[in-house]
Amino acid sequence: MAVKNGSLSINSENIFPIIKKWLYSDQDIFYRELISNGCDAVTKLKKLDMMGEYELPEDYKSRIDVIVNSQQKTLTFKDTGLGMTADEVEEYICQIAFSGATQFIEKYKDKSNADQIIGHFGLGFYSAFMVADEVHIDTLSYQEGAKPVHWECDGGTEYTLEEGDRTEVGTTITLFLNEDCLEYCNEYKAREVIKKYSSFMPIEIYLSKADAKEDEEPQLMNETTPLWAKHPNECTKEEYQEFYRKVFQDYKEPLFWIHLNMDYPFNLKGILYFPKINMEYESIEGTIKLYNNQVFIADNIKEVIPEFLLLLKGVIDCPDLPLNVSRSALQNDGFVKKISEYITKKVADKLAGMCRTEKEEYEKYWDDISPFIKFGCLKDDKFCEKMNDYILFKNLDGKYLTLPECLEIKPQDEDEADKAGDAVDENGNKVEAEIVTGEEENNGTDEQDGAEDEKKEKIIYYVTDELQQSQYINMFKAAKMDAVILPHNIDQPFVSQLEAKNEGVKFMRIDADVTDALKAKTSKKAEKEMAQQAESLGKLMKKALKNDKLNVTIQKLKNKKVSSMITLSEESRRMQDMMKMYSMPGMDMSAFGAEGETLILNANHPLVQYVVANQEGENAQMICEQLYDLAKLQHAPLSAEAMTKFVTRSNEIMMLLTK
Repeated sequence: MAVKNGSLSINSENIFPIIKKWLYSDQDIFYRELISNGCDAVTKLKKLDMMGEYELPEDYKSRIDVIVNSQQKTLTFKDTGLGMTADEVEEYICQIAFSGATQFIEKYKDKSNADQIIGHFGLGFYSAFMVADEVHIDTLSYQEGAKPVHWECDGGTEYTLEEGDRTEVGTTITLFLNEDCLEYCNEYKAREVIKKYSSFMPIEIYLSKADAKEDEEPQLMNETTPLWAKHPNECTKEEYQEFYRKVFQDYKEPLFWIHLNMDYPFNLKGILYFPKINMEYESIEGTIKLYNNQVFIADNIKEVIPEFLLLLKGVIDCPDLPLNVSRSALQNDGFVKKISEYITKKVADKLAGMCRTEKEEYEKYWDDISPFIKFGCLKDDKFCEKMNDYILFKNLDGKYLTLPECLEIKPQDEDEADKAGDAVDENGNKVEAEIVTGEEENNGTDEQDGAEDEKKEKIIYYVTDELQQSQYINMFKAAKMDAVILPHNIDQPFVSQLEAKNEGVKFMRIDADVTDALKAKTSKKAEKEMAQQAESLGKLMKKALKNDKLNVTIQKLKNKKVSSMITLSEESRRMQDMMKMYSMPGMDMSAFGAEGETLILNANHPLVQYVVANQEGENAQMICEQLYDLAKLQHAPLSAEAMTKFVTRSNEIMMLLTK
């Protein structure tokens, strides 16, 4: 056979089924497309009137009517737009799908994306064939002397075009629904879908039944001027709240909102609401509705909405969005990214402004909005930079502090200490005043302080569980030290992020170490003795607990009522948390972080003094086990087996008291 060159041909018989069946992902979207086409037709006619090319009748009313007829199994879309002549019907309706594929592609060969080719032909009309066996068009053009046109097609490649009987300017599209789609000529289904896609279209949309009674008026289905289209100065608090309830069916008042209003370099309007969330019982999942010229596109399109803002509820309308033909996907990633960055910036600016000028209100909202902000800081570096100084931390007294306030180093001077009164511990012993952030002691001269302060690691202590860590909290308060409360899972990666972004800042859990402020002053001789005691007592502890990895130390604490406590180095505990987060089923977690755990025995406590003096005593091993469990209880929950042993042992100890 001789070599033969040729080209593949594409004709209407294979392109039309693709357009009408696979163009859209959601079947009910034909409502949106046909109503949108009607809105465009009405808008164009009004513009012609404004330009003096056409004069609207005195009784003219711009509107779109959707008429359901369950008996005839039809659905009708009627508009008062500019209509079409027979030539325009052939050009805009017939030739879109039925023109040769060569001309189809040739006309738009300069377009970079094939999806945009279809979009320029306004193929929304053909979505009607997803649900209809047959479609009729009756139209009358606004042009002087125009004759009415009737067009019909059964979804194949043939159509009929003839003179019609319409007497008013505009277009009527009638869908003869197939048996599988009869739900769409049901009044309640029609209302649901119109509300979904067209609640805020700029032209009034009315829904009615073909067999409606004379006194039964068509129902207005939309609001032509939505709240986001207005200037923020024109909107009241009550209007914002009512809009929120209406759109999101949430009757809890939002905390506050951000009204977006931008004309350059792109057109974008919208309202973002910060909802009140009960974190214990509700998932943190919001809804951002995306619109294009007041036409609903989709919920939560991640390319436009920053991921962390998907936790919010709101609407965004951007007519400049580069959508594909079905409006279900976005084109031009660079442009979309700029929109996303703008939204992020506006949110950060709003929050920062509130913190600066409305600090009390900002504090009231903080517990509810902190998950949004912390998640945003983890996901977006620019947002994190903008919010760095406006993140709040609640301290042990319930006071909210920004990060710069937490880092302020302002030791009380002697006069202030005298006015405030000397701090005392639970035993009435005087304790020294401390500051919010912990630092290593500086034994240098005052002249060195300024330079060395810059190099010091500034420690912010924190609490994850106020009940579990109550012993440590009481010790901190007695020593006039402070800590911030970080109780949520997101706080662990969040503080790591802050440490990375703020050089010299270190977050340390309150039970990570025993700071000098909690220790009683001791001589070098006493420290040497305690080290020796710790070595011998450590052997006894390890034997009693059957734990060779346990570190044991003896220190004199200011609070004599505390017999023992456990510390776990910050690095080891974070490693434990990370391994738990990423652990596989069946993985043994007991080994992780064990080397960082230290049992601290208080040399000032009588029970510890007894064990030190009676290491060979009959009950020494039992007391060692009890001291460890008492310390463990204030550090972390005991396992089921350990708790059983603790209760049994406690009963045995109490029995000793009865002898």
